[in-house]
Amino acid sequence: MNEQTPAPTKADGTVGRTLAVLDLVAEFARPVRFGELLPRSGLPKATLYRFLQTLTNQGMLAYDEDRQCYSPGLRLVRLAHAAWTQSALAPVAAPFLDALSQETGETLHLAQLDQGMVLYVDKRNAARPVEMFSQSGKVGPAYCTGVGKAMLAHLPEPLLKAALARQSFHRFTDATLADEASLRAELSAIRTRGYAWDNEEHEPGIRCIAAPILSPQGRILGALSITTGHSESREMLQGYAPLMLKTAAKIAKAATDWRFPEQKKEDTP
Repeated sequence: MNEQTPAPTKADGTVGRTLAVLDLVAEFARPVRFGELLPRSGLPKATLYRFLQTLTNQGMLAYDEDRQCYSPGLRLVRLAHAAWTQSALAPVAAPFLDALSQETGETLHLAQLDQGMVLYVDKRNAARPVEMFSQSGKVGPAYCTGVGKAMLAHLPEPLLKAALARQSFHRFTDATLADEASLRAELSAIRTRGYAWDNEEHEPGIRCIAAPILSPQGRILGALSITTGHSESREMLQGYAPLMLKTAAKIAKAATDWRFPEQKKEDTP
């Protein structure tokens, strides 16, 4: 498994190991043969075959007999669609992202935290797009991205400790914060000023400013960022901070109302 995928524990048992195989198939991002899965799975041949059979029988994987390849199944697609509509911030945040995109003309990202990693769930391209890593559905590191640091900064200590243990602290650029002590100091500064910076920490020439999206109780729901590749971008991005924070607050309220709508008296048991 790579750093994006949680390793199954003994307590997870057969279910955990089966889901790990499902993750492994998905990581290839293409149809994959049994012989390719076996060395990366760490499982005995018979065990891997049994797990693949179970996943295929349940519709979580599809097997192409002609090509002898496995790929994600349609049942997984249905579940993914349900998760997207019920758990992702993207549907509820869309009109606010559209408005912010119109006003700034810059690249926007919407992200959520998944197992200590950044999951990009929506994006708006700039009028003059900048080539960069992030795309909707991609998973990236939290310790060196604006949205990642904005979310890490607002995790309670037990969750923060677990999330930091998942960071690779690989140095992508000379500006990358490549150890936990440096990152913790930056997270403290983020909590004080209310937003995060990515000053070419993940990709050279890419800068962004990011705001956490917090529930009324202060629980992290996600993060929003404005990104540019312009040489004068830091000053320009700083000017967007009030508008970005206001947009993040609007998304938070809409997400709270959507997930926890007020019940009418007749709906209350």
